Amino acid sequence: MFLAGCQITGQSDVATTTNTPEQQEEALLKTDIVQTPVETEKVEETKPVITPQTQDDVWERIAMQLEMPVPENKRVNYYRNWYLKHPQHLKTVSERAEPFLYLITEKVEERGIPLEIALLPVVESSFDQFAYSHGRAAGLWQFVPDTGRRFGLEQNWWYDGRRDVVASTDAALDLLEYLHKKFDGDWLHALAAYNTGEGRVFRAIKKNKAKGLPTDFWHLSLPKETSGYVPKLIAVADVVKNKERYGLDLPAIANKPVVEQVEPGVQMDLALAANYAGLSLSELQSLNPAYNHWATAPDGASHLLLPKDNVARFNSNLTENNNQGVKVTRYKVKSGDSLGLIAKRHNTTVKVIQRANSLKGTNIRVGEHLLIPVSLKDEGQYTLSAPQRLAKLTSKKRGDIKLTHTVQKGDSFWTIARKHGVSHTSLARWNGMAPKDPLRIGQDLVIWKKADEGARIRTIFYQIREGDSLSGIAARYKVSVSDLVKWNSLKKNAYIQPGQKLKLYIDVTKVSA
Repeated sequence: MFLAGCQITGQSDVATTTNTPEQQEEALLKTDIVQTPVETEKVEETKPVITPQTQDDVWERIAMQLEMPVPENKRVNYYRNWYLKHPQHLKTVSERAEPFLYLITEKVEERGIPLEIALLPVVESSFDQFAYSHGRAAGLWQFVPDTGRRFGLEQNWWYDGRRDVVASTDAALDLLEYLHKKFDGDWLHALAAYNTGEGRVFRAIKKNKAKGLPTDFWHLSLPKETSGYVPKLIAVADVVKNKERYGLDLPAIANKPVVEQVEPGVQMDLALAANYAGLSLSELQSLNPAYNHWATAPDGASHLLLPKDNVARFNSNLTENNNQGVKVTRYKVKSGDSLGLIAKRHNTTVKVIQRANSLKGTNIRVGEHLLIPVSLKDEGQYTLSAPQRLAKLTSKKRGDIKLTHTVQKGDSFWTIARKHGVSHTSLARWNGMAPKDPLRIGQDLVIWKKADEGARIRTIFYQIREGDSLSGIAARYKVSVSDLVKWNSLKKNAYIQPGQKLKLYIDVTKVSA
């Protein structure tokens, strides 16, 4: 009861106490004011989404999307080890790929096909846009002539679409998708067929089926080159994907577009185009390797690939110059001239001259004037044109004696090589050709031969004098008459005249020059 009374008394005191307004205000001032916290929504930090496309380096963008299985296979291991032991090779490849890899990666992604295919030019051409193989294959994707035409790559005197980076990439992806469908969705079979042809792969599969053997790529009996082709691509992909683990320093390539294709709409002298764009001629040619000579094609391909930063300047200068693409000269027809001779002399084609002069046929008259589109610079300054690349290749020393053979009717690489005692494959390679390439009558071929051991060969030019004969000259310089004939592309029993010059390769250890 006591406890209960105390509680009641306490409650009564509180209830009966009455404070004046002034006292309430004073009490309020003495009381600490405590504010009730206002609940606020928590803002979570949004982390950037990491995707292949947001990478700074195209190699990383590709690496994140490489998914083909890497089997424990001796051929894959061999090529992986080769790339890791030769890091400079991949550095060179990266330098060559820099203008083109982003473009190729974008096209591969758009099609939803394996990103390993973006690495195929590493295997095919080492990203050399001017690559030409023994099998008559050209460009980054190494198209042979017939397959190139089948997939829309035009090839003529002015232009070879197999070396057009944009066009050949589209064609290669078309071909690979076609093969992928043909082989019921098996990418390894499709890749093998890209290298050796679909017929050969189908025959290999059929042969294994008949024997009750597995028909996957790894069990097929294919040519040596193809058996190494697919493992090589898988090895490259593995090295790119795991370069940090392997300790490989692969130069970064910016993950952004660096080139853009423009359509001038007129035949463009490459030197003039380079001037408009603010580039060196070699820079422009390296981005546009499909053009064989000094200009784009007069009919057909005339597009150009330019650095994005130079496109506006090119377009502005082209407009300011009234869309002038080539320089034109006025030529007076002389006796003995023909359109073919005039075209050859001016490094152009009959078709171009006909179009420039509204000619329907080939008849021309002595004394009339023709407008001839001509190159802005001397031919030798177009250093990456087909003739200049060939001249550089054939001048490369491959032996002690350099001969020139002019192709005659019935000649082939095999007959010429046998006549000169050299390999027909070497003969083709010395001349920037493949052994199966056709030869033209009148075409000059370079032949390299080795001197006898201990010999010191020197090239001299001998001017024929009155009373000279081939046998006498041969005896004087200790060479054979047959060698004199070969070295100077003479016919047998050829008549020589005073003042005529002969080329000789003499051994200065045996005879004085």
